[in-house]
Amino acid sequence: MTKEEKKPKDYKAYVGKKVTVILIGIAATIVMFLVSVSVGAVSIPIPDIIATIFGGGGTSLYERIIWNIRIPQALTAIVAGAGLAIAGVAMQSVLRNPLASPFTLGLSNAAAFGAAVGILLFGAGTTGSSIADAVVVNNPYLTTMSAFFFAILTTVIILFISKIRSASPETMILAGVAISSLFSAGLMAIQYFVDDTRLASIVFWQFGDVARASWSELGLITLITVICFIYFIYKRWDYNSIDAGEETAKGLGVNVDRTRLIGMIAASLISATVVAFLGIIGFVGLVCPHMMRRIVGDDHRFLIPATFVCGAVLLLVSDTVARTLIAPTVLPVAVITAFLGAPVFLYLIIRGRRT
Repeated sequence: MTKEEKKPKDYKAYVGKKVTVILIGIAATIVMFLVSVSVGAVSIPIPDIIATIFGGGGTSLYERIIWNIRIPQALTAIVAGAGLAIAGVAMQSVLRNPLASPFTLGLSNAAAFGAAVGILLFGAGTTGSSIADAVVVNNPYLTTMSAFFFAILTTVIILFISKIRSASPETMILAGVAISSLFSAGLMAIQYFVDDTRLASIVFWQFGDVARASWSELGLITLITVICFIYFIYKRWDYNSIDAGEETAKGLGVNVDRTRLIGMIAASLISATVVAFLGIIGFVGLVCPHMMRRIVGDDHRFLIPATFVCGAVLLLVSDTVARTLIAPTVLPVAVITAFLGAPVFLYLIIRGRRT
């Protein structure tokens, strides 16, 4: 067999391995979805879950738990994890910064401040004194728009800094730390001037938790995530070009500035929507892109869908662990993702180069 004949077969094997990884991730998501719905204060056998989902048997108690509590929570974990992950991979690409993510660049804290402003100052939500109704969002659109405004403000600052010739990845992260501190101070100021009930509620709300979303919130998060995912897939070749360098990308006809701006806006919209409903969930957008780069490489044709699936699995597993680790006490899922993401973040800083 000649070299020319081997090349198509080698390419098919190259593509086949990456597609296999994505398919394995989808299968793992389905399995973990069933496991996540199964475990909890009331253990539900997986056959009963399958029967209930497809309209078969199951007791009325099981049906209420499955449809009203477990499935919305599991689906929210899948969608939010996938959204934060692809937001991270898009930011890392357009900024050419391996440490970029909604959390490390301050977008999450900015969106959290905006959501708090919407909930507590603009009357977009009410607060209660119990875990079940600590924060009830009456107007999700106003809350999301408020969170999005401050996330976009942060995006503008990040893009301005990225235009400075001497802006290294370390400089970008330091800028993210400064932005996070600024909006954390804003959150503290809000907490200082509210009454005790609202203070307790907003502190509780900052702990990221997928259990807060109902079917309506899940629908909005899903819509935003799917639209942005389709856009990122559409721009996959542009992101590959930018990875090769701005001059190379411009030589290939890519409008780098516009691609960077729209990509950051899309990532900000995902982050703002997730934070507005679920609170701050960190490190998913940092960990998943690096995990998938080590497995499928830097080609965004495969990296984006692989990261999408990885984020879904990671947050779903984290939520399941959070609910079962010290049962019957349920931990916020952000606690688990922080324990997972912080060591990875330190490793990337120490290593000092793209994995």
